[in-house]
Amino acid sequence: MSNTTNITKPMAGRFSPNLPCDTNLSTHGISARTFWIGWLAVALFLNFWTASAFGASVTIEDARGRKVRLSLPIKTVVALNSDILEILRTLKAEDCVAGVFSEVVREREFWGDLAQRPKVGSWREPNMEAIAALKPDLVIAYSRNPGQLLENKMALFGIQVLRLDFYKVDTLEREVRVMGQLLNREKEAVRFCDWYRRHLGVFREKIARTLRRPAVYIESYTDYHAAGPGSGGDEMCVLAGGSNIAAGLSIPYPRVTPEWVLSRNPEVIIKAAAYGNGYVLRDPAPFNKCRDAILKRPAWHHISAVASGNVHVMDSAIWTGPRAIIGIAHMVRWIHPDLFPDLNPEALHKEYLEAFQGIAYHGVFVSDNIQGGGR
Repeated sequence: MSNTTNITKPMAGRFSPNLPCDTNLSTHGISARTFWIGWLAVALFLNFWTASAFGASVTIEDARGRKVRLSLPIKTVVALNSDILEILRTLKAEDCVAGVFSEVVREREFWGDLAQRPKVGSWREPNMEAIAALKPDLVIAYSRNPGQLLENKMALFGIQVLRLDFYKVDTLEREVRVMGQLLNREKEAVRFCDWYRRHLGVFREKIARTLRRPAVYIESYTDYHAAGPGSGGDEMCVLAGGSNIAAGLSIPYPRVTPEWVLSRNPEVIIKAAAYGNGYVLRDPAPFNKCRDAILKRPAWHHISAVASGNVHVMDSAIWTGPRAIIGIAHMVRWIHPDLFPDLNPEALHKEYLEAFQGIAYHGVFVSDNIQGGGR
C-alpha cells in the first residue's frame, strides 16, 4: 500500500487566457514578491472554498494495490472484522461505527458498547441489505474476504468500500495512518504508531545482535497446517528472531506431515488457537490441553522442542492483528529467553489495552510454561 494519499478537490473555475491582464507589475508599483504572495493567498482561499462547497476526495492505495477514490468527509463506517474495529477504537472513533460483524457478540466483554451496534452478518458473508439499510459512508473489509461481490453490491447503493488488512506487521502503521487521515484522527494514529514502532524497535535491535536463529515450527489453527511464507505467523516468527522451518514452502498455510516436522527437528513449537476470546478466560486450561495434545503426538518426543518442553499455544487475539506485537513479545521470550530475561509481555499487553482500547487488562492468552521440560 502506498505510504501517502492524494487529496483531490474539484476546480472552482477556469482561467481564461482571453481576459485582459496587464502583467507589467512595475508600472503599478507592485513588486513580484507582493504579486506572488497575493496569488498564494487567493489560491489558498479557493482551495478551502472548493473543499467546503463541493466536498473533497482522497485516493487510497488499498491492501490489494488498487487506487480507490473515496469521497470525504467520512462520518459513518461499517467494520466487517475485529481488526478494523480494534483500530477504530484505538483511534477513539467509536462514534463512527454504524455497524459491525455478527461474530462480535462472542466477545461482548472485550468490545463493550461496540457489541451492541447493528449487525451486518458474518465477516466472510456479510448481509448486503443490512449494510445498505445503515447507509454508511464507508465499509471496510479485509483484502480477500469477503469477495468482489461486496463492491458490486455496495456500488448499487452508492456505498464506498475500502480494503485494509490491519493484521500484517509491515503494513499496519501505514494503514492506521490512512484511517487516521480519513476520520480526522491523525493525532491518535501517530500516538499508536509511535508506541508500536518504539516497542518493535527494541526487539529488532537486540535480535540483530545475535546470529543464532533457533528452528521454529509455527502451526496455524488447523493441525498440521504450518504458517508458511506470506502468513502472519511467519512474519511474527522472523521478527521474534526465529527460523521458520516452513519458510521454504510455497504457500502461506501448507499442510505438512508429522514426519516432515520430525525431520526438521524444531527447537520451539508455537500453535495458534481460538477459544472464543482469551480476554474472558480465567485459567489457561484450554491452551494447556492443546499443548499437551501436541506433546503426545506419536514419535514427537524425538523433537527437541517436545523434549525440552518448549511447546506453546497462543490465543488468536494476539496472533497477528493490531495486537501482534504482544504475540511477538511472547515468541521472543520463548525463542530467545537469554536475550530478554526481563521481558514481560503481560505488562506490554496491559499497557496497550489501557492506553489504546480503554479497557482493563485481564484474561489468559498463552499456555503455561512447562516446568522441568517436556516428556
